[in-house]
Amino acid sequence: MTASDVGVTKDAILIGGTDPLSGPAAAYGTIAKASDAYFHYVNDNGGVHGRSINYKYLDDAYNPAQTVPLTKQLVEQDQVFITFGGLGTQAQTSVREYLNSKKVPQVFVATGATTFAAEFDKYPYTFGWQPVYQGESLIYAQYVVKNTPNAKIGVIYQNDDYGQDYLDGLVKGLGNKADMIVAKESNDVGAPDLNSQILKLKNSGADTLFVFETPSPAIKALVSAFQAGWKPTIYLNAVSNPVPYIQAAQKAAGDPAAVDGLVTVGYLKDPADPGQANDAGIQLYKQIMAKYYSDGKPEDGFNIYGMATAYSLVDVLKKAGPNLTRANLMEQLIALNETDNPFVFSGIPVKNSASDRYTITQEYVAKYDAASSTYKPVSQPIDVRGQIKFP
Repeated sequence: MTASDVGVTKDAILIGGTDPLSGPAAAYGTIAKASDAYFHYVNDNGGVHGRSINYKYLDDAYNPAQTVPLTKQLVEQDQVFITFGGLGTQAQTSVREYLNSKKVPQVFVATGATTFAAEFDKYPYTFGWQPVYQGESLIYAQYVVKNTPNAKIGVIYQNDDYGQDYLDGLVKGLGNKADMIVAKESNDVGAPDLNSQILKLKNSGADTLFVFETPSPAIKALVSAFQAGWKPTIYLNAVSNPVPYIQAAQKAAGDPAAVDGLVTVGYLKDPADPGQANDAGIQLYKQIMAKYYSDGKPEDGFNIYGMATAYSLVDVLKKAGPNLTRANLMEQLIALNETDNPFVFSGIPVKNSASDRYTITQEYVAKYDAASSTYKPVSQPIDVRGQIKFP
């Protein structure tokens, strides 16, 4: 077997990415380590057509000013085949034009920013994976209108493209009921506390709180609301909902009531749910974590996310065949159609087409039960394919 493209030798495939291993979003740093664990598992079981996957991920501290030079280093010095799993809306937007101009596939960016799925005509080499933020917000909007049509909604959101994307989706999803939103407050990602924003939202008369944040500020928002003596129904966006972060908020508040009953969505299997412990995908996940990432937390949903995206990458690499090129990988990414990703909630497809890059469009609504430290699904998967409007 011969080398067939940049970053590919007869026995290895070099891929790279940038991740916040430090900084305000360091909670996400575990994702790349879990992806890497899956690649090590694949390598130990014959690799992909005899090639091992070598994954080089660099710390950009969730700062686009660092993402740009590190991405250029991966492409121009390290000569990676693709970038994979690059994390952060602003960070990945900052290198999208560059990677597309170099015709380097930007694969499965770890952000649900709607732009990455919506603007594939303009940026054909860029692929998202997870459900987009506006799609998630549409699901919340449909659920609220159906179940609590008289809710008064307050929103706290990160003051960047990421937070705005969620807010835009909620407003669009509510449509002519958008006046259910009675107050909105934004914050910088590194804000030391969110007390003033939470107090304003409480004083607005809102009885429902939407938290559109990354994990660290999300915890601060949950704790601030509890300490203010405010007990709204809380909706927490999926990218801040893994159980360890909810437990951290509960611990900081000193009371399970701070997090009990919060509403979110899911699309992955839940390694923290004892009811899924016998699932073959969860068992495989736990085996891989134990062997290849033993200091990671198996109950952290970010780790199963990292493994699920790695599974999809290995799937398309295998289908691209032994003569591996960027061009034939692109063909397989566009034709991606998985119904058997072992880490994705049963029945939820992972698929693209030439005209649709909204890879995952189904999520179920779940509520957090503090007594058992688990999420309980309260709906069937809700599909919003074809309903997402951008911008």
